[in-house]
Amino acid sequence: MTGRDRLRELLDAVLDEDNHTLAEMAGEAYASPFHFSRVLSRDAGEAPVAMRRRVMLERAAWQLRQGGSVTEAAWAAGYESVEGFSRAFARAFGRAPSTVDATTGHWLPAPNGIHFHPPTSLWVESTEHAMNPLTEQLVAHALDDTRHLIEVAAGLTGEEYRARRLPGLVVQPWDGPEESVQAVLEHLVCTVEVWLASIEGRDLPDRDDDPGAARLLERHDAAAPGWLAVVRDVDRRGGWDDRLIDALCEPPESFVLSSVVAHVLTYSAHRRQLVRHLLRSAGRDIDTGDPIDWLRARRGETPGGI
Repeated sequence: MTGRDRLRELLDAVLDEDNHTLAEMAGEAYASPFHFSRVLSRDAGEAPVAMRRRVMLERAAWQLRQGGSVTEAAWAAGYESVEGFSRAFARAFGRAPSTVDATTGHWLPAPNGIHFHPPTSLWVESTEHAMNPLTEQLVAHALDDTRHLIEVAAGLTGEEYRARRLPGLVVQPWDGPEESVQAVLEHLVCTVEVWLASIEGRDLPDRDDDPGAARLLERHDAAAPGWLAVVRDVDRRGGWDDRLIDALCEPPESFVLSSVVAHVLTYSAHRRQLVRHLLRSAGRDIDTGDPIDWLRARRGETPGGI
């Protein structure tokens, strides 16, 4: 599914809590019920009411996996009774909702690859698979190098760590100034935290007002394994063209997973070199961060070895 208007219709039809009928969905999309149903059925291969019912059941399964009650899941899915919800859930998933646990999947077969993704968004599964054998090394190097830089920064005094060495520097407009070792390292860690939370459907992490190097190292070590695991999973199933459609954005934004990983890697590399420049300006010796050297060290090879 591509195109802003179509995404808006899908999101309105599937996610709007106030739209329970075809007429309400169509009205939200400023279309007649006949036209709305025809266009959506043609382009998505699934009637809007059936799509909403399936995605709401997927959301219910996810809620149950998180420990929610059957009653709560039933009301949230728009069912008037727990019994009716339980019958529909059992028909769809082949098991009673009361038997759902953390190991239960929450996606149902879909003709279009459109699925619920927590907390309030859709996931559009790609039908085309592409593998990139370099990605794991690139991600692992970025994570290891970030940890290395935080450890070096831990040797700075508080004044050196927070000093505004690059006044007015802005890497991304929405992130604000990154003028110190502390600011650049915090954004390095936070970028991984935010995208990991988005992909896993968790709440966005809280930002520390004045994180020290030890605190940043804790946050990095908590997020790094999950981020690497996500990339490995995407690579394993060839999901690089999958789309995460975020309904919380206005207007809705869709993100291709390969572009998300490329985004993280690009700005990670830039910021890591910024930190090196800042550390040198503080009088600290620091390596170049070359991935060739990193991989050689990881494999126990000597420089220049064959």
